[in-house]
Amino acid sequence: MEKLAQILPHVNASLNALATVLLIVGWRLIRQRRESAHRRVMLSAFAVSTVFLGSYLLYHFGARDGASTPFPPYPPAFVRYAYYAILLSHILLAMAVPFMAVASIYLGLRGYRSAHRRLARWTFPIWLYVSVTGVVVYVMLYQVFPPQQASL
Repeated sequence: MEKLAQILPHVNASLNALATVLLIVGWRLIRQRRESAHRRVMLSAFAVSTVFLGSYLLYHFGARDGASTPFPPYPPAFVRYAYYAILLSHILLAMAVPFMAVASIYLGLRGYRSAHRRLARWTFPIWLYVSVTGVVVYVMLYQVFPPQQASL
């Protein structure tokens, strides 16, 4: 289980990055009035985000027994404050995304175009922000400021 705990953050960041790409592609497709392609891509973005959520929950409540990787104390204070501000906004908005996405998808698939558009104007930027900031948090925590190993 420890090996799984080591790779899941990288998998999760990759899934967030893929969701970001799919969201942007889906937005571009609807701007081009390619509704069928938009529908497929947005459903794919939702599927990828669902797999991410499962993987995220497995990491935090299965592989790591609820533990999380703390942000290290060695970066300057302004970096830590920025990290926590990004993380907090990411977490708070991430709680709304599944509900907003399901509602947007439902409205779109049922043909309620004006209601779908009204809700999607909120859902899309929030979902995109959550996907992008998920990658930013990963990069800050695991790439730019990784936890330091205790020296032996």
